[in-house]
Amino acid sequence: MTDPPDYYAILGVGRDATRQDISHAYRALMRSHHPDMDGARADSDGGGGAQSKADKPAKNVDPGQGDQLLRIMQAFNVLGDPERRAEYDRKLAAPAPTIIPVRKVRSTRGPSGPVIRITPVRWESGPWA
Repeated sequence: MTDPPDYYAILGVGRDATRQDISHAYRALMRSHHPDMDGARADSDGGGGAQSKADKPAKNVDPGQGDQLLRIMQAFNVLGDPERRAEYDRKLAAPAPTIIPVRKVRSTRGPSGPVIRITPVRWESGPWA
């Protein structure tokens, strides 16, 4: 089982942040990471150049930037909704499951009898209950 990502660290807010703090952090991160915002600054050539947008070469887009945007949007989706945030906080506070190591030992003496099947316990009702 994998641990959930730390949405608070992705947005750069504390665990006690208000919805307004989360919203401000989300908008600031979207402004700084969004490809259209970088493109708006790079496309302005200062004096109404002769090239149209269709004539300009395609910009090199960092593939990791799209992943970062998705993480930011996912973090806001969870932390922006009070119910999802409460469930996420409960998931973070839950203790990690205990892993019990099991070792299978093969007998070299041959078959020792019928195979024992271990199944979940099923409670049955009857005259003894």
